[in-house]
Amino acid sequence: MKNKHDETRENELVTVVVNLATTAVVILVSIFLSLAPAFFFDDEWTQLSKSFSGAAKKEKSYTTSIGNDAFYWIAPNPDKIEHEKQREEVLYGRELIAHTSKYLGPEGTVKPISNGLNCQNCHLSAGTAIFGNNYGSVASTYPKFRARSGTKEDIYKRVNDCFERSLNGQPLDTAGKEMKAIKAYIEFLGSNMPKGEKAHGSGLKDLPYLDRAADPARGKLVYESLCQSCHQAGGEGVPNKAGTEYLYPPLWGKNSYNDGAGLYRISNFAKYAKYNMPLGVNFTAPQLSDEAAWDVAAFVNSQKRPHIEVPGDWPDISKKPVDHPFGPYADSFSEFQHKYGPFKPIEAMKKMQEK
Repeated sequence: MKNKHDETRENELVTVVVNLATTAVVILVSIFLSLAPAFFFDDEWTQLSKSFSGAAKKEKSYTTSIGNDAFYWIAPNPDKIEHEKQREEVLYGRELIAHTSKYLGPEGTVKPISNGLNCQNCHLSAGTAIFGNNYGSVASTYPKFRARSGTKEDIYKRVNDCFERSLNGQPLDTAGKEMKAIKAYIEFLGSNMPKGEKAHGSGLKDLPYLDRAADPARGKLVYESLCQSCHQAGGEGVPNKAGTEYLYPPLWGKNSYNDGAGLYRISNFAKYAKYNMPLGVNFTAPQLSDEAAWDVAAFVNSQKRPHIEVPGDWPDISKKPVDHPFGPYADSFSEFQHKYGPFKPIEAMKKMQEK
């Protein structure tokens, strides 16, 4: 007959054996589950694993959080390029974008072919600023069809459009060192974007249309209050001491962008001003109201500037944007309304015509 002490020892032994058996079963099941996909579903499991890891890697490689739960493209750093020749070419491209006038302006050390503006006067931070007209989507979306020319355009064409319009100058030689460097820089900036995808935060941030026409008179007051201290009363800007480039670019006059440039469309200027000006502002904390942005755009683009003849623009006039400032149009709205608005009626008519 067992005494109480023996029964206690037996119970303890049984408990130990059960625990060991349970642990062994758990370990065996875990091993089976981890290996089963490889044994039974090898191809599918491999592809699934790759897709998940690839997606995580892709998101991490070209997005960054700006504190509002939205993710935006972030430019890769050309200083970290390992291949020396590639790094040198890309960095030269960045230098040309940041200091275009120094090399290609009126007193340019390479060739005097532009008006003294720098590319980064329109493409902020050498084309890397979020909603600062950055280059994040260029490599991934070009070549592409553009309604303005009615043709499929490559990066060379897009860069030379800027030289002839925004820089009111002459096109670069597409086989030359400078064009190759600019192209290499733009392609490097977009190297973390999958082909065909558009970087979130590229271009300009949308701005709602007003219910009225933008008013140059109101815009003048905005300009005098917030813009004049940098760009000057006559819109002539402020050159650096050496005269090689502008500290603050001219917004109209002979040294500014011409009337074929993208910023001559009032919507582009309003978006640019709203989310990037005065200098130092960004899209997370704009200073201008929507109305102020539209009005100051109307004021600046009502001032005199160089004219460019572009008879090949918009071969299909029905594709013109609602704020394209020059006729003819595929609707009955006036040239004045197409330039200053209100744009909502034009937009509504355009949508009806496209149905």
